[in-house]
Amino acid sequence: MSIPTKYLIRLKFEVEGVVERADVVGAIFGQTEGLFGPEFDLNELQKTWKIGRIEINLESKNDRTFGEVLIPTSTDFETTSLIAATVESVDRVGPCSARFKLVSIEDVRAEKIKQIKERAKEIAREWSKKVISESNKILKDISESMGKSKIIAYGKEKLPAGPAVDKSDTIILVEGRADVLNLLRAGIENVIGIEGTGIPQSVIELSKSKKIIAFLDGDRGGDLILKELMQVARVDKVVRAPPGREVEELTPLEIMECLSSATQTPSIQVKKEIPDNIGPELAEKVKELKPLLVNTLEAVILDENFNILIRVPVSELAKQLESEELKGAKYIIFDGIVSQRIVDLSEKKGIEVIIGHRIGEITRKSPSIVIATLENF
Repeated sequence: MSIPTKYLIRLKFEVEGVVERADVVGAIFGQTEGLFGPEFDLNELQKTWKIGRIEINLESKNDRTFGEVLIPTSTDFETTSLIAATVESVDRVGPCSARFKLVSIEDVRAEKIKQIKERAKEIAREWSKKVISESNKILKDISESMGKSKIIAYGKEKLPAGPAVDKSDTIILVEGRADVLNLLRAGIENVIGIEGTGIPQSVIELSKSKKIIAFLDGDRGGDLILKELMQVARVDKVVRAPPGREVEELTPLEIMECLSSATQTPSIQVKKEIPDNIGPELAEKVKELKPLLVNTLEAVILDENFNILIRVPVSELAKQLESEELKGAKYIIFDGIVSQRIVDLSEKKGIEVIIGHRIGEITRKSPSIVIATLENF
């Protein structure tokens, strides 16, 4: 029977002599027995399924033995750390001198969550390609049989558009011809495409007399077009395709869902800028750490000189902030949700900046703490 592993302790060792696996196992159990009472005895921990089978990998060369020890645990992080430190104290294997050194404590759950998320994305991609909306076929057949929803050329720029642009009070603005065709297939005729990088004058004129809904791709290109559009035209609502997807590939149902969720504040769809009260040195440090943290469910705590004091799983962040041993902490950067509890603990700890994956419901914000998201950087 295997234990539900939370952490995996990985140690390396070197023995001044030739020994076998059984010698290493015997040394670990024998020299750690009774050090901290029965509740921390390795034999007892194995009997209660708090640690699993200890694996030893070794090889001998030039009258020395080298290898690693793997210890799976189902205990909390503090107990796991104590087990690691206890095994590190082993200094002999049989008659030979030995040195054990901790390599890492791996959060198995975080890695499992990461694998599940990646697999979920892969499944979504596979099925989005395989599953073709039946309603899309029906609408296309109806459109073709009735001779309706033919694309027209609008304005002096001859922009791709639907036949209802002139007579409709509301215009749906998309990026290109393929997007226009896809909305026509979904039965939406009051649509017009920008068709290029610049904003056409015809679109600017339409925005003066009609309600404009910008329906853009969920990628960086969509961000840039929206930013330019907001500078030259009046936009009433903004709709974005799901992240990483384009309007031209959406099904009719997905198009309707997107349009129903249009926001009245389009500016929030544009990527946020770095907050003014975050200095350039910290901003550079966050940019450096961001690719190392995204999708890891981990947190780093920095001192005032931007040195990493500690890196822990997000699940352990609150405990670290409550710990009296953590000194000189000033900045928190983590792949998780900035919660009210994290804000409260950070205020007591003297934290100045918290940067998370996203911001949760904060009912009381400390004026001494700057809160931002990794998306800002």
